[in-house]
Parts: sequence; C-alpha cells; structure tokens
Amino acid sequence: MTHFDSDYLEGCHAKILETLTSTNMRQTVGYGRDEFSEEARAKVLAACGNPDAEVEFMVGGTQTNATILKAILRPYESVVSVESGHINGHEAGAVEGTGHKILTLPSHNGKFDLDELETFISEWRANTNDYEHVTWPAVVYISQPTELGTLYSLDEFRRLRKICDDHQLSLFADGARLGYALASPANDVSLPELAKLCDAFYIGGTKVGALFGEAAVVRRGLIPHFRTVIKQDGALLAKGRLLGVQFSVLFTDNLYQRIAENAIACAEKMRKGLTAKGYELLYDAPTNQVFVALDAKGYDLFSRVTTFTDWGHLANGRRVIRLTTSWATAPEAIDTLIADLG
Repeated sequence: MTHFDSDYLEGCHAKILETLTSTNMRQTVGYGRDEFSEEARAKVLAACGNPDAEVEFMVGGTQTNATILKAILRPYESVVSVESGHINGHEAGAVEGTGHKILTLPSHNGKFDLDELETFISEWRANTNDYEHVTWPAVVYISQPTELGTLYSLDEFRRLRKICDDHQLSLFADGARLGYALASPANDVSLPELAKLCDAFYIGGTKVGALFGEAAVVRRGLIPHFRTVIKQDGALLAKGRLLGVQFSVLFTDNLYQRIAENAIACAEKMRKGLTAKGYELLYDAPTNQVFVALDAKGYDLFSRVTTFTDWGHLANGRRVIRLTTSWATAPEAIDTLIADLG
C-alpha cells in the first residue's frame, strides 16, 4: 500500500541526518545562540535578500503561527483569514487560545478575493458606532501555498501589501509548505519578494526536508522582545542547535528548493495519471497537494490501495480526498498507485 497522507511522513533529508550525527558531540551554548543557528540565520537572511530582518527558529507550524500572531496583536486586535485558513480550521483554536479573534472571509480556491478583503476592512474600520464592542482587525493572514495548494501571484501579493498599508495592517504569511511554492513552475513570487512584501512569514522545514522546525522571518522592530515572547510560549528550544543545523543544511546550495522540486514533479505525475483514468481533480493547485472528488465506489477503492486525508463532502454527496507528495516521494510510488487503481 502507498501512503500520501501528508508531506511529513518521512524523517529528514540524509544531509541533515549526516550533519546532526557528525556534530553531535560538539558542545555549544543553548537557546539558538550557538554557531550553527547563527550560521543558519545568516544563510536565511542572504536567501531573503534582507540582512536587517530578525530570524528565529521554532519547532512546528501551529506553534509559530500562534506565537507570532500573539506577539503582533494587541489585546483588542484580531486577525483576518479565509475560512479555509490553517489557523481557522486546523489548529484547535491555538490563536483564539491566545485571546485573539479570527475574522473570516469566504475562501476562493483557498485565497482571499482581494476586492472582498478591502471592502471588509474598510467597512469594519468605518463602523464607529460599535467601535468599543468589536475587535480591531490588525493582521491579514495568508499561506503560500494555501491550504488548497493554490498560489498567490506576485500581483496579488502587491495588492495585499497595498491593502495592508492603506489600512495600517500587518501582513503575515504561513510558509509551512513554502518550499513547494518556490519550486512550482506556476509560482512567480521569489523568496526576496516575499520577504519584502510581508511583515512576517516563516519558512517551513517540518514539511520540506527537516526532522522538525520553522524559520520565522520578521521585520526588525515589528515584535519587541521577540525572543522573550517565544520563551514565554515554551517555544525557545534549549538545544536550539538542532534547529540551526537543519536550516543551515537546507540553505546550503539551495537544497531547500531543490528537494522540493521532487514533490512538484511527483504531484504532476499523479495528476496526469489520475486524469487519464477519468478522476475529477479539484482546485487549480500547482503545488504538492492533489484533491480528488470520489463517489462511494471510488472512495472505497482508494481506501483499499492507499492512505490519504479525508477532506469532506461536496454538495452532491461525493467525498473529497487529499493526496500529498513530498520531497521524499519516490516516483515509483506514483506508478504503484495508478496501477493499483486498475
């Protein structure tokens, strides 16, 4: 049986494991102030083309989302997300648990309709009658790629930046799968452009070759005492070197993006194979997630030959499943899946 549940089913890239092993007995200071972490910070900033930003490493995506949003938002402020946003539907209320409301708008293939977003913010800000009774939207949350595997274009990012500037909001991008966005031929947003247009974002390692870890990149001065906030949330890893080593390896010789290209190629191979067999694919998702609409017979067949994520029901009663490739997916696994489907 093949397995396409998620993009973190494997451990880590061999070069990371080798480096962790070869440096294992070297003594370093803790909490991410070691030489490996400092080297990783320098490499990440160089790749971002922004030497003045702050880079801090955390363990997982939910932790990073909640910590950054808690740190940016004042007690009376809220964050705006599409309904399908990861912070809204997949993080067990982690952001709300910090005391901040998530204001949601409809998802259009995983993305904001930008006219709709601008109207929403404008009307919310203009509602002075209820000023003291409602939260104040202060951050726009997106992910690149989105929860549905779709991508924001460079023009859309520029429009998002303008909306945020016009209404004094911060723009925060969840990059848990950022490597797969950067590796997609459909993408036109480079890492330096992303770093320029966002106030904060993170580079996901957990789903793109690392054992665990996310590299948060934050505009300097946006979050005073950022490391203290991370510590308060229990997110400042004592053996921070374990994160530093991994990101130093990932950002050597463009390894991060190079290994992500495998996931894109395997996902495209999967799409072609499934389409050839007559399966309906949902969403224009050019990254590493493949969504398939199935009737009861098709769902039963997929359940017998592979593992996947159940994505819910359509209005016509069919079910949607998600198949996810990764940096480590073997092309032969795609061949096996297609063959097993008969």
